[in-house]
Amino acid sequence: MSSSRSASEVRPDEERVPSAERAQPVVGAPASAAVFLVLTVEPGGEPVARDLLAGLAGLVRSVGFGHPEGQLSCVAGIGADGWDRICGPVGRPAALHSFPPLEGPRHRAVATPGDLLFHLRATRPDLCFALATEIVKRLRGVAVLQDEVHGFSYFDARNLLGFVDGTENPVGRVAAETALVGAEDPAFAGGSYAIVQKYLHDVEAWEKLATEEQEGVIGRTKATNIELERPGSHADVNTLTGDDGEERRILRAAMPFGRPGHGEFGTYFIAYARDPEVPETMLRRMFLGTEDTGPDPILDFSEAVTGTLFFVPSTDHLKRLAAR
Repeated sequence: MSSSRSASEVRPDEERVPSAERAQPVVGAPASAAVFLVLTVEPGGEPVARDLLAGLAGLVRSVGFGHPEGQLSCVAGIGADGWDRICGPVGRPAALHSFPPLEGPRHRAVATPGDLLFHLRATRPDLCFALATEIVKRLRGVAVLQDEVHGFSYFDARNLLGFVDGTENPVGRVAAETALVGAEDPAFAGGSYAIVQKYLHDVEAWEKLATEEQEGVIGRTKATNIELERPGSHADVNTLTGDDGEERRILRAAMPFGRPGHGEFGTYFIAYARDPEVPETMLRRMFLGTEDTGPDPILDFSEAVTGTLFFVPSTDHLKRLAAR
């Protein structure tokens, strides 16, 4: 559940995409504010959803035009259940499927509905708020809001458990190669797969642990963020190595969120990948354990209450939706 606020230094308009298609701002600049919207489209609402997606880039420009320093951006994804209805007879991304729920020995990764994902980022929360307001307004009456989360950066890129997030995120060209589909699925090159999960933390139980115990769970020091040799820790379980010995990566863009008055403290986890099998394998390791380790110990303090997989088409693909 790590975040990318300390990672990518590539601006959205400078992404190096492994195709002629222009990618959405998946590999974006670090943001201090974010809004995540997940919606399901009602029968008959598909034309309105198509129009919104086709004109999304223009809408983002309009809202953010007077405030370029705010670096407003938005990534839109489409879920497996809504793909055919929204996109029409254009085929499907090769690896698009519904989020697979996981039932582990102690923890569950639930699957929840979602036809549309909007991931808004900016350096100012008011810009995210203004764009989210326009998106919801345009979908009013034709889509049902399933989840809305307002995220924020917390101190020096820490989560609400007090640890730095996003240390191992890829940067630059490696980030684009990690997140963006290439020649393996040429009809959808420049796109990406996005997995989202909303985690709620039991901060009260977590804070009862001594710092050394917390560090054992995470696998890093709390003050200095130095990686520790802790087999079975969160850092260890989420390190995935391929048959070639190379580490298999994802591009994380998670953000903290919360409402202290409601006792709500959480992390909105979002991972972009050119192949959803990579983050799904990480989740299986987290929730089911491996031959060498049990489930991720962070799950004793963090509950996943949502789970959905989306495909993020290229900007050009979204624009072509208007013709349908």
